[in-house]
Amino acid sequence: MVTLQLKGVGARYGSTLAVEGVTTPVFSGGELTAVIGPNAAGKSTLFKRISGLLKGPGDVVLAGNRAAPRDAIRYMPQDTHANAVLTVYESVLLAAKQGEGWRVKDSELVEIDQILKALQIDSLAFRNLGELSGGQRQLVSIAQALVRRPEVLMMDEPTSALDLYRQVEVLNFMRDLARRQGTLVLIALHDLNHALRFCRNTMVIAEGRLVAAGPSEDVITSSMLRDIYRVEARVEACSRGENHVIIDRSAA
Repeated sequence: MVTLQLKGVGARYGSTLAVEGVTTPVFSGGELTAVIGPNAAGKSTLFKRISGLLKGPGDVVLAGNRAAPRDAIRYMPQDTHANAVLTVYESVLLAAKQGEGWRVKDSELVEIDQILKALQIDSLAFRNLGELSGGQRQLVSIAQALVRRPEVLMMDEPTSALDLYRQVEVLNFMRDLARRQGTLVLIALHDLNHALRFCRNTMVIAEGRLVAAGPSEDVITSSMLRDIYRVEARVEACSRGENHVIIDRSAA
């Protein structure tokens, strides 16, 4: 099964070091790992560095992968720039054939059908991307990422344009897919309760540095919320045995 570890990883924009010194435990496939932190903390920059889009010091250690690192890792940015004249189906098919010949196998068409159905966007298959809402386009971007069957998938706020019901549906789907396929999913989230519910591990990034990394229930604590997010909150166990964050609205 694929594993990923960062050792002293940094990322540069030109001569500026935007992320530095990120060293993590070994993360294994088959689970979701949340990447959290305030806006502009460096989460997207770190994803770009892991995927090879940015240069920087340190080592991204990938092990147990079947494909070459370039093919094993896929990054899904928050803002995607898809060709608005393509249909949903065409855009996912193009993603599936990226870097390959244009001969389409029946098995590839079946897989696209299955992914669109699982994300509940099969009814949109032959609509142009330009006709879709932001949330619908976000789901298409997820389909484009999944059809490549990456071993490590980094998703930058993939549920930000979705309503609460669809957020839960997508995160449930991603957790189940990770377990079935052994995929390691790193997912940037702002909703800390989603991180606690769906992600086994959590990384906290602030000001371009790693603050904490480990099991989500150990990382997302009242002291972390106070120090990093500057809010007074408590973390309690609910009836399902999961932790959740409760904001103290009486705090000044």
